[in-house]
Amino acid sequence: MRDLDRKSLEKAKELFASGAINKFEIGSFKGLQQIHKYLFDGLYDFAGEVRQQNISKSGFRFANALYLVEALSKIELMPENSFEEIISKYVEMNVAHPFMEENGRSTRIWLNQILKKRLGKVVDWQKVDKTLYLQAMERSP
Repeated sequence: MRDLDRKSLEKAKELFASGAINKFEIGSFKGLQQIHKYLFDGLYDFAGEVRQQNISKSGFRFANALYLVEALSKIELMPENSFEEIISKYVEMNVAHPFMEENGRSTRIWLNQILKKRLGKVVDWQKVDKTLYLQAMERSP
């Protein structure tokens, strides 16, 4: 495990153990920024900051940086009344990929906070096959 991964995992555990997660906005981009900042502050200079550059992964281009703030505003307004709506919002946030690095862990925590608030459920990410999850995310747009 990379040192960065180990440190951010420790911070993720601390986020919940300390109760700090309960102070963050749920379902908003601000809440996602708060999570990213908490997990990666001190590890990345850009922790919690909207990226200013275009990025891609495995040939997939994420939302254009020029339109990213506008896209994030629209995603924030998406409904969260059902599992399907929540997952659609999550998929759109993944396509936006608002940070230069480490979007995955932050958005999974963000998703769980929405699911917990709206449906009283969370995903046990330990039971999710990483390969199948990544394939689903690649196909989701």
